[in-house]
Amino acid sequence: MTNTPPQGYKKLSGSEREPLANARPIGPVDPNERVEVTVYLRGPAASNLTNHISEQIQQKRPPLTREEYMATQSATPEDVAKVEQFAHEHNLTVVTADPVRRRIVLAGTAAAMSAAFATGLQYYEHPGGRYRGRTGPLHIPNELDQIIVGVFGLDDRPQARPHLQRYDLTAHPAQAHASTVSYTPLQLAQLYDFPVSYTGSGQCIALIELGGGYTNSDLQAYFQQLGIPLPSVTSVPVDGGQNTPAGTPNSADGEVDLDIEVAGAIAPGAQIAVYFAPNTDQGFLDAITQATHDTTNNPSVISISWGSAEVNWTSQAMQAMDQAFQAAAALGITVCCAAGDNGSSDGVNDGKAHVDFPASSPFALACGGTRLESANNAVTSEVVWNDNSATSATGGGISDVFDLPTWQAGANVPPSKNPGGRVGRGLPDVAGDADPQTGYQVHVDGQDVVFGGTSAVAPLWAGLIALINQQRGKPVGYLNPILYQNYAQLAQAKALRDVTSGNNGDYSAGPGWDACTGLGTPDGAKLLAALP
Repeated sequence: MTNTPPQGYKKLSGSEREPLANARPIGPVDPNERVEVTVYLRGPAASNLTNHISEQIQQKRPPLTREEYMATQSATPEDVAKVEQFAHEHNLTVVTADPVRRRIVLAGTAAAMSAAFATGLQYYEHPGGRYRGRTGPLHIPNELDQIIVGVFGLDDRPQARPHLQRYDLTAHPAQAHASTVSYTPLQLAQLYDFPVSYTGSGQCIALIELGGGYTNSDLQAYFQQLGIPLPSVTSVPVDGGQNTPAGTPNSADGEVDLDIEVAGAIAPGAQIAVYFAPNTDQGFLDAITQATHDTTNNPSVISISWGSAEVNWTSQAMQAMDQAFQAAAALGITVCCAAGDNGSSDGVNDGKAHVDFPASSPFALACGGTRLESANNAVTSEVVWNDNSATSATGGGISDVFDLPTWQAGANVPPSKNPGGRVGRGLPDVAGDADPQTGYQVHVDGQDVVFGGTSAVAPLWAGLIALINQQRGKPVGYLNPILYQNYAQLAQAKALRDVTSGNNGDYSAGPGWDACTGLGTPDGAKLLAALP
């Protein structure tokens, strides 16, 4: 099908897709294949969400209650009705309409979907397997322009990767005993001086997982080994995703168990809700909006250890997820995201610098990585994690998509290393131990293993935030502006430890904020005391 809009249609802005690298088309999709899509709608004209968030930052108002959010931020009944009418006209079924999440799920045959959105669907083969894909933009009727702002699910390519790395002693025999050490999360909590009087009681930590699973026997064995109670862990299915362990630590099971075990060890009194979704842009977005608007589990912090370079996303997906994070901020929910494990290139082999999304959203607390060494229960050295700047180093850099936030204007964010020297959103914001050579001891599929990666730093910070929320009796919420605007006093109080040595390829650490470790690593107790 051509990319020229049919009569009465126009291109859906930001929906353009190219095939995955090394993918080849192998034929058209079966016209009778059942397809479900998530249609994302605009917010109401008078939403003023950015004003709400701005007033929260200035401490002029508390976060929105769920009732306030529903009343002021939901998709309008008129917009919902227009999309439902469009669905009926194209032989599509309305599976669910959720105005609060601004989404309508439609189902129908591949042929009906192709006609409705004026696009062709093909099967593609690539080294990672087979996927249903499309090329070029989607199209929507003129009367739905600006009402529909995203359509997800027609293309089901794998969208993200987990940001963890297993430390393999056999691959590093010379270093196996000389320069490696590993920690339990409890040891890291002690080294980072996390507050000891709190457990995260009354809080819920949401974990977003795009594959894999956990077993209760693994969790019981791990927490018994640590000598702490087994936290309450609930799995939440999203878009057909399930807790489905693959049975090997090198699968996505490693990510799932790492996230649960780190967050659960740091905040054993917190409830942990694990949102399992397919690894697609649709699944990722739906998991985030479900966690954000989950009135059953009510998470106060969301931890995300999956991502991909900005160039691998459609702009409609980045915009929709960024808006979902804005909703979380307005509701007082902190979102912690791993910044990536492939240095300043983020695994893209085009000679340019790239940053990872969703960590690059200004509404995410982007978590970078360090190498942490200690002696006698005290930190002796902490530098930027960089074992190999292309394959094993903290992500970080300057966004090509998101502008420099006002709260980051005083952080001396440098120009991008790419041509043009754009000054955009800088990441990470904070950091923590991530080097696999100074990694985390966890238990996965019956095995004791050591993992590193920034995917461990996101649940580490999420656990700390749960402790802080418990002590404060209210959520700290959108933390980024608080950290940047109060950086001088936080640094003076030694609540953030500046990491000034090392690089991640294109960017080097230095005093203050840098594109390797952000504002630094936490002293948890001092941070709790110094936060306004």
